[in-house]
Amino acid sequence: MLLCWLSLTLSGSGCGTAHVESFAGTVPNLNLVQYFEGNTRGYGQIYRFDKLSQQFTVDVRGYWEGEVFVLDEHFTFVDGRTVERQWRITKVDQHRFEARADDVKGVANGVSFGKAIRWNYTMSMEKFSDSSWQFTFDDWMFRQTDDLLLNRARIRKWGITFGEMIILFERLGSG
Repeated sequence: MLLCWLSLTLSGSGCGTAHVESFAGTVPNLNLVQYFEGNTRGYGQIYRFDKLSQQFTVDVRGYWEGEVFVLDEHFTFVDGRTVERQWRITKVDQHRFEARADDVKGVANGVSFGKAIRWNYTMSMEKFSDSSWQFTFDDWMFRQTDDLLLNRARIRKWGITFGEMIILFERLGSG
């Protein structure tokens, strides 16, 4: 019990880990490529230690380059800053994906079941702040309706939750 309490205190999460497999059979099904193909807009907020620190919109364009699915992200923050990122995603099997981006260390691993996908990766936050620290992301996406997807990512370093990012995505269609 003490170990559980210490884990809760230091990491900001409870005992036990949520498993994406528990979402098998849930609807609406999240087909990552199908959802993001074309144009999508997201409205997001970043919290540091439970305080709102940044707000942004992100415009995403998803398209194929051969066997690789590409997501071009263009972030615009309320202070006027802009950030761009390109994800290159490959499907490993029915439930697993791998993705790469310039500011991601190594490979981002994604697992998808039903309405959910869970990504785990390490990213440099240099683009988002004055820091060049690398943080680990526990990044969950949940399909809400045909057009809406909720994204929640916990941002950690040294096992401590430093922040959280929440984005509501809306499909805008192809074009």
